[in-house]
Amino acid sequence: MNGVKNSDSFSQEKQEFLQYFPEIVKLLTEDDLDHPDIGDVITCLKEILEYSTLGGKYNRGITVVAAYRELVGPKKHDAKNIERALTVGWCVELFQTFFLMMDDIMDSSITRQGKLCWYKKLGIGLDAVNDSLKVEACIYHLLKLCCWDQPYYLNLIEFFLEMSYVTAVGQTLDIMTAPQDSMDLGRFTEKRHKDITLHKPAFYSFYLPVAAAMYTAGIDDKKTHDNAKKILLEMGEFFQIQDDYLDFFGDPNVTDKIGTDIEDNKCSWLVVQCMQQASPEQRQILKENYGQKDPEKVAKVKALYEEMDLRGVFTRYEESYNRLVSLVEKNAKPLLPSIFLGLAQKIYKHRK
Repeated sequence: MNGVKNSDSFSQEKQEFLQYFPEIVKLLTEDDLDHPDIGDVITCLKEILEYSTLGGKYNRGITVVAAYRELVGPKKHDAKNIERALTVGWCVELFQTFFLMMDDIMDSSITRQGKLCWYKKLGIGLDAVNDSLKVEACIYHLLKLCCWDQPYYLNLIEFFLEMSYVTAVGQTLDIMTAPQDSMDLGRFTEKRHKDITLHKPAFYSFYLPVAAAMYTAGIDDKKTHDNAKKILLEMGEFFQIQDDYLDFFGDPNVTDKIGTDIEDNKCSWLVVQCMQQASPEQRQILKENYGQKDPEKVAKVKALYEEMDLRGVFTRYEESYNRLVSLVEKNAKPLLPSIFLGLAQKIYKHRK
C-alpha cells in the first residue's frame, strides 16, 4: 500500500493472502474433523468456509497485512509476525462473510460473488442463519489460537466485538428504513443514508481492517485511532455511494452481483437523489413503484433514474475524491499518508 501500487505488487499480496487460507481452514477444523461427536459439524464448517469466504476481492484482509507491514517496518517482517497479520486479515474476511451471509437472507439476494448465495444452495435454506454464526465464532477461535500470548490480543477481541455491535446497529437502521411490507418515501433522506453507511459498510470495510492492523502493530492510543477513523469513515461513505450507483448502473458480469436495491426498498443513494430532485409527478411514480418485486414496476423506477440523469449526478459527486485526499493530508499523522492514499486510490472510479 505504498502510494500507487502496480498490478504485479497487488497480485503478489493477493497470492500470499490466498495461499494462507488452507492454513486458516486447517487451524479451524483439523483437530475435530474426526471427532466422533462433532465431526459432521466440522466437515460442514469446512464446506461453508470454502464456499462463502472464497471468491471475493479480499481487499479488506489484504489491507490488514499491507498496513501492518507499513506500520511496523521491515525489522518486524519475520515469518511469525506476518502469519499473525495474515490470520487477523482472514478474521476480517470472516467478519465480512458472516454479515454477508445474513444480509443475503434478509435481502432475499440470489447471487453473491458470481454464485448462488449460501442459503440458496439445495438443502441449506434458513440453516444458513446458524451457519453464519459458526463463521462469526471462527473469528474469536482464530484469535485465541494465534494471538492469545500477544499484548494486543485483548484489544483485538474487544475491537471485533465492538465492530459486530456497530455493524448490527447499521443493519438495524437499514431494516427499519426499508421494511419489506411498507414503503415510506419520507424515510429516504440524506441523513438516514449517511447513518446507515457510517454504521455498516464504512466501519467494517474501511476502519476495521486498518484499525485491526494498527492494534496488531501495537498502536492503540485513542487519538491516532480517532484520526484514522475520521479519514476511513469518510472513505467508507464514498465507497458506499459508489456501491449504490453500481447496484443499478453496474454490469452484473463485472460486479458479480445482481442489484436488487429497488425491489428491496433500500435507502439507496440513488433514491435519495431522486427524491431531492423529483417533481410531484416523478415522486408519484416512485411512490407507486419503488420497493416492489413486480418487474414492470421496477422498470418504471429504472426509467425514472435514467430520465433524471442520475448517472451524471453520480459522476459529479465522484469528483469529491479530492476532499478525501485533503482529509488524509490533514489527519494521517503520525501514521504514513500512503496507508490511506493506497486505499483511496483503490476505490476511486472502481466499477466492481
